[in-house]
Amino acid sequence: MNKRKYQICSNCIMDTSDSNIIFDEKGWCDYCNNYHANILPVWHPDEQSKQELLKIVEKIKLDGRNKDYDCLIGISGGVDSSYVAYIAKQFGLRPLLFHVDAGWNSQQAVNNIEKMVDGLGFDLYTEVVDWLEMKDLQLAFFKAQVPHIDTPQDHAFFAAIYNFAVKNDFKYILNGGNYATECVREPLEWHYHASDFRQLKDIHRRFGTVPLRTFPLVNILMSRGFYRFFYGLKVIRPLNHLRFIKEEAMQELVDKFGWQKYAHKHYESRFTRFYEGYWLPTKFGFDKRRAHFSSLILTGQLSRAEALEKIAVKAYDDATIEQDFEYVATKLGLTVAELREIMQGENKSYQDYKSQMFIITLGIKLFTALGVQRSIIR
Repeated sequence: MNKRKYQICSNCIMDTSDSNIIFDEKGWCDYCNNYHANILPVWHPDEQSKQELLKIVEKIKLDGRNKDYDCLIGISGGVDSSYVAYIAKQFGLRPLLFHVDAGWNSQQAVNNIEKMVDGLGFDLYTEVVDWLEMKDLQLAFFKAQVPHIDTPQDHAFFAAIYNFAVKNDFKYILNGGNYATECVREPLEWHYHASDFRQLKDIHRRFGTVPLRTFPLVNILMSRGFYRFFYGLKVIRPLNHLRFIKEEAMQELVDKFGWQKYAHKHYESRFTRFYEGYWLPTKFGFDKRRAHFSSLILTGQLSRAEALEKIAVKAYDDATIEQDFEYVATKLGLTVAELREIMQGENKSYQDYKSQMFIITLGIKLFTALGVQRSIIR
């Protein structure tokens, strides 16, 4: 339990709900200092950066000659991935849109994917995760009492697209990762690495009952090592090369495609809305909106005063929370009372289960040294 005296950053709104946060003499947190020292000096979404992206695009086109598609784009129905698909069309790329249906899509996500596919004229491939396996693994994470119950869904997403890329000879994956809205990363105690194959397997071994015969799985040594350095799979983040203002991007998608807005980052998934808006803040005292809003503060998209007003209000209203609670319980084969009993269980963390943390930490240090990783993850 975090017994530190409460403190909030004087520049953003990260606070001591991150038990490892560090403040300097000005009252600035290490996330703010990391942004100014390590990200801002190398991140310039200007004309020169756009020209660098255009060179990458031309290489993708060249390598994709005589193929049906020249790249893969994972699409969730959220603003980041939808906007990347829109950019790909503008640059003349021929992507295959790739969606993983893990059983938790909201109506908005389904609508947004359909609108982007129809509006852009791209093909869509959907990988549907076996629900019995998904449900069992999801329930295992609930029973493990960890904050990161979204790991099964996240792991399925990136494992499926990485494995599909290698199997079908794709050399490029475009994704919506960006500094503009993600320069402040959630602490590990809030959101542990979904790529930790060993932890996923350990939690499933302890609390699961259904064998994971078809569930998308990939070891981080394969996805970040073999696939990248030996197979040559490259992950491109176009939004880091362009001016990306979240609200403007969302409105552009609304105006051009009939896209539907949603309340907060990642809330295009009904499960993620429950996890981030209720499970984390109610059971653990972690509100991921602090990191999301702090990123927008640092990149000039939101004032600190506005962020403080937003964070003071619940992520979503009590009536919707009650509906989502019953929905999640029923979908997992639980009664509302059984899910509430799990909610009241003893809190655990990623440190209570086997992990690949040593290997991941070494990888992060390597990527930091190579300039690939620039934001704090701890």
